[in-house]
Amino acid sequence: MSTIANLKRTASVPDHNYFSTLIWQIADLLRGPYRPPQYERVMLPMTVLRRFDCVLAPTKARVLAEYEVRRGGKLEGDALDSRLNDVAGQRFHNHSPLDFEKLKGDPDHIEKHLVSYIKGFSKNVRDIFDFFEFENEIERMREANILYLVVTKFCDVDLHPKTVPNEQMGLIFENLIRRFNELANETAGDHFTPREVIRLMVSLLFIDDDPLLATPGTVRKLLDPACGTGGMLAEAQNYLREHHGAARLYVYGQDYNKRAFATAASDMLMKQVDHNGAGNNVRYGDSFTDDQFAGETFDYFLTNPPFGVDWKKQQKAIVQERDRCGFDGRFGAGLPRVNDGSLLFLQHMVDKFEPVRPALHRQGSRLAIVFSGSPLFTGGAGSGESDIRKWVIENDWLEAIIALPEQMFYNTGIGTYVWIVTNRKEEQRRGKIQLLDARNVWTAGGSEDSKRSLGDKRRHITDTQIAAIVRLYGQRTDGETSKTFDNADFGYTRVTVERPLRLRYRMTLEDKARFLDACPHLLDDVQAIDKALGREPQRDWNALWRRIEDLLRLRKSRWKATEQKLFRSVFTHKDPEAEPVAKGGRDEGYEPDADLRDFENVPLKDDIDAYFKREVRPHVPDAWMDRAKDKVGYEINFNRHFYRYTPPRPLEEIDAELEQAEEEIMRLLREVTE
Repeated sequence: MSTIANLKRTASVPDHNYFSTLIWQIADLLRGPYRPPQYERVMLPMTVLRRFDCVLAPTKARVLAEYEVRRGGKLEGDALDSRLNDVAGQRFHNHSPLDFEKLKGDPDHIEKHLVSYIKGFSKNVRDIFDFFEFENEIERMREANILYLVVTKFCDVDLHPKTVPNEQMGLIFENLIRRFNELANETAGDHFTPREVIRLMVSLLFIDDDPLLATPGTVRKLLDPACGTGGMLAEAQNYLREHHGAARLYVYGQDYNKRAFATAASDMLMKQVDHNGAGNNVRYGDSFTDDQFAGETFDYFLTNPPFGVDWKKQQKAIVQERDRCGFDGRFGAGLPRVNDGSLLFLQHMVDKFEPVRPALHRQGSRLAIVFSGSPLFTGGAGSGESDIRKWVIENDWLEAIIALPEQMFYNTGIGTYVWIVTNRKEEQRRGKIQLLDARNVWTAGGSEDSKRSLGDKRRHITDTQIAAIVRLYGQRTDGETSKTFDNADFGYTRVTVERPLRLRYRMTLEDKARFLDACPHLLDDVQAIDKALGREPQRDWNALWRRIEDLLRLRKSRWKATEQKLFRSVFTHKDPEAEPVAKGGRDEGYEPDADLRDFENVPLKDDIDAYFKREVRPHVPDAWMDRAKDKVGYEINFNRHFYRYTPPRPLEEIDAELEQAEEEIMRLLREVTE
């Protein structure tokens, strides 16, 4: 008996796992023409197509009748779509006379009929299949002689709403997305976040909002501007469904990966979760250059932007917006280096924060975002990254950062961090930032269901471990893995420390020739200087230059500034034993030596003058600070705050191990030679 037939026979009460497995088995038909990571190109759009076919079945006849009456009349385009959608009782319709059962009736022309059937959908569905680029896959399956078989097998899967309610269908789709992304682990990290990481982020996002969400009639909006296949949107809805069934959460997303967008848009249409009936919760486009939610605000934000992806293609538009709009636009705080646009996503979302206005029932916003380690500390004071951190922290928006275990994601083993950012901190959190080290909280294996690695994903966190992290987060008790700091603890002033330029003068025949090659008209003056000052080294440039000025004055010679500069550069060399060079040759302070210039990062809580006197002056007594160049920066060095000292093992223990190893080596050698 086939696997599919066996599943049908044994499943007494079908659930989402049953249907997910049933559909999963159909993917075996693709083996050969497709590699496993490519299965999703067929299976996801086919699942969507079959679901839509089943949903529309009860009203199919009425839609066809209405279409016959209306076509060629005054109603056309969106207006006709809207009318037919109303007849279908959905946010979409299909006015083709074909359905899955009829598609089975003509095996020889299955590809033409399937394309015609898809073109019979309303524009919102046709657009989704255009983004799936599904016609290419139809042709590919036709050439491999498997198209009819795939359509036939899907026709046997009953996805009618009476059999599979919307909630169950959403779970089926999520299950398939997860499985296919795990197969495609070499690229999955671009648009797929492990489910347990999303669950943790969602739990932290809603941690303080139980009273708000438990209020009957509560409606909230959530945005993911890099939504990929919509996993974060789905998990946020699952959380609300499990914990606050009376609350309504409308989720929105944007992505510029065509297949990922089509997958997310299909999921939203299946679930019927939007509040305006337009079916446009998920929108296609680049969030940086084609913001599909411009001018809108949201209560929650949840995203995992791609790690370390450059923004060269968007650079011109982003720089123009920054220069034109400043803080009235999205990127006024600063621009990170062009090889990592992660912090641009953070600014993009903060720009859409709800203001806190209780009288108008506007409660502010909360945001959870996954970053690599780079946004924590990359860039010194005055850099784009530091200025963005400064903007977030000085506005008291950064609530917490949670360090996750390494090897948690499918296409990278690097450490990752969840930032919680909000403009409505609780009173006890104001002016504070919590750091939580969960790097050692993990279980071996790629997922709860699999102990094997899934690409680079070799670890996962269980529901129990997620609950422990959330509990620790909520307690805010300082300990080995959780610490709370003042905002100012992460800031510092970058002070420029100068030391005087010290020059030794000496005229040599070689240097003299070099200078006169450039300024032959000054021969007589140089000869006079050579005669008056001699060839011995002199270590007080200030006094020496005054003598040269007096000599030139007597000779009634006037050198240009460029000639004076060239003279000094040719005939002097740096000498730590020489006298400091005064600015302008007068008592205006010393001229700094750029090669000796240094910088001190002085914590914001320290008095800069006291710090300089304590930490710098004892080592370089001739140094001074150029306070006009002060810059304030922020960085978050996680390792510094959670460093655990491990004392070295006793030498006796190491010696004993070495002696034991030597004895073992000698034993093995004797076995070989004897």
